[in-house]
Amino acid sequence: MKTREEALNYGLSFPNTYMEMPFHDPNWQLVRVKGSKKAFLWTYEKDGFLHLNVKTDPAWRDFWRSTFPSVIPGYHLNKEHWNTIILDGSIPDEDIRRMIAESYDLVTDSATKRIYEAVKKIPKGCVATYGQVAAMAGEPKMARAVGNALHKNPDPDHIPCYRVVNSKGELSGAFAFGGSNEQANRLRADGIEVIGNKVDLQKFGISL
Repeated sequence: MKTREEALNYGLSFPNTYMEMPFHDPNWQLVRVKGSKKAFLWTYEKDGFLHLNVKTDPAWRDFWRSTFPSVIPGYHLNKEHWNTIILDGSIPDEDIRRMIAESYDLVTDSATKRIYEAVKKIPKGCVATYGQVAAMAGEPKMARAVGNALHKNPDPDHIPCYRVVNSKGELSGAFAFGGSNEQANRLRADGIEVIGNKVDLQKFGISL
């Protein structure tokens, strides 16, 4: 991720977001959340590079700063809660996306965070449906939102979205995990039988 367009498009891919130029200066373009109007992504050119300001959990703030020299304390913002990402090509795209996603979660009514927490509770050796995850997150009617959230999973190593299947026990398409057999392979590694791209919910589904 090197351009403003890429950063803004990713920010605008989250639900209920919009772009604004609050200072009437095209160098400052923000992405906000509708309703609260809170900004979670600031974009601006400085010193020859595009900079992004993102909100950060204090528990992760220093991790990002120590891992990447191009992540620094937030420019013109509260340095306890904001980081600046300098897009100089030194930070992998997946980490940039993860920091933007974390910023979004921090400023929204955290339905997305509740979904991720619910997925973390699916034990090894079991699967849950999108509807079950929605119910676990406190929003039984938002099964589609579960799919959207898992597609943007910022931390797949700790949020096992491969354990989520549809109401028939069918696996996701190949695009979701980077390969046509990747979800099946991960489920089998958990001890779950996958037959015909499908899991037996009677045998492996969780009970709510």
